[in-house]
Amino acid sequence: MLSEKNSETAPRKLRRTRQIALLAGILLLGAVVFLLCIGRWLVLEDPLRKANAIVVLSGRMPLRAMEAARLYRQGYAPKVWLTQSTEPGATLGAMGISYFGEDVYDAQVLMHEGVPRDSIRVLEPSIINTADEIAAISASLEKEKGGTVIIVTSKVHTRRVRILWHRLARHGEAIVRAASDDPFEPHRWWRTTADALDVVRELLGILNTWAGMPLHAAN
Repeated sequence: MLSEKNSETAPRKLRRTRQIALLAGILLLGAVVFLLCIGRWLVLEDPLRKANAIVVLSGRMPLRAMEAARLYRQGYAPKVWLTQSTEPGATLGAMGISYFGEDVYDAQVLMHEGVPRDSIRVLEPSIINTADEIAAISASLEKEKGGTVIIVTSKVHTRRVRILWHRLARHGEAIVRAASDDPFEPHRWWRTTADALDVVRELLGILNTWAGMPLHAAN
C-alpha cells in the first residue's frame, strides 16, 4: 500500500517540478523580451511637418537646443520657444547666489546655431516638470488660436511627452521629435548606468501618468 502511494506521488512531484521549470522559463523569456524591447518602445517620434513653432523642453543642454536650431534652419517653423525651469534658480536665489536659467543658455545655443534673437521666445510661467511644460505650450497655442508645435526632447523621453500631451493639452497639436545627436541606445540601454536610469525614470513617469498622476513627478 505504501509503495503504491509512493508510486503515485512521484509522478505528481515530477509534474510539479516541470510546471515550475516551465513557469521559470516563461518568466526568463519575458524578462529577455522586456530588456530587448522596452528601450525601443520608449522612443516614439512623429513624422516631421511644418509648424507654428519649435519647442525646446528643459534639460539635456545643448542637444535639444541644437536640434531645434537644425529644424529651424530647415524651415519647419519660424519661431523657437523655450521653457524656463524654476530650479535650481529658486533655491540658489534663496541663498543669495545669482543663477542664469537654462533658457538663457539655450537661447545662446540657438543664436550660435543661426536662430535670430527675435525668433526666440521664453514661455511663461516657470515650470517644474514636463507636465508643466505641456500646460505652458498648450496655453501659448490657445493665445495663438491653435496651431502645431514641434516638441524637441530626448529619445527616451519621447513616448512620455506624447502621452502627457494627449492627457493634458487642451489646444493645438504636437509633433514629438528627439534630438538626433542624443547618445541613448534603445537597443542596448542596459549597458550604461545613465541609459538604465533614464529607462526606469521614464517607465515610472508613464505609470504615474496612466494612474492619473497621483505623484508630483520631477522634471
